[in-house]
Amino acid sequence: MSSIPISKEGFAKIKEELAALKKERPEVIKAIAEAREEGDLKENGGYHAARERQGMLEAKINYIESRIPQFNVVDMNTLGGEKITFGATVELENIETGDEKRYIIMGPDESDFKKGIISIESPVGKALLGKMEGDEVVVNAPKGKIEYGIVSVTFNGPISQ
Repeated sequence: MSSIPISKEGFAKIKEELAALKKERPEVIKAIAEAREEGDLKENGGYHAARERQGMLEAKINYIESRIPQFNVVDMNTLGGEKITFGATVELENIETGDEKRYIIMGPDESDFKKGIISIESPVGKALLGKMEGDEVVVNAPKGKIEYGIVSVTFNGPISQ
């Protein structure tokens, strides 16, 4: 079982989500009971919808509970250094086009590409890990190989999502 890095703030959000899902359980059970009272279960759309909702809810709860023991909770305020690791903010320049991008390297449970937060398990994240400012990397992206120059590496503490 491998360790999954997550910030303290991200871990707190996961725990809040789990608590909210567990709090929803009684409502789903009540909806199933009410639908069951309506009669014939074969043609009872409300019953089938409630059972499907229960299945999805339990699957999400089980998924989160299975990941919690794997989390390595990291205090973002303690991170630093010259090499790119979890928590680094990285400025990149596409060597071919000159376009610049800024990414924050986080764990898979906190990534949000639209906000520039990428997973250490993504193609770009994997290519960047362990590199330093001034290095060049080749990323095997879905649309082909992209070569980037690393402009800067900083550690800015907790991120707000």
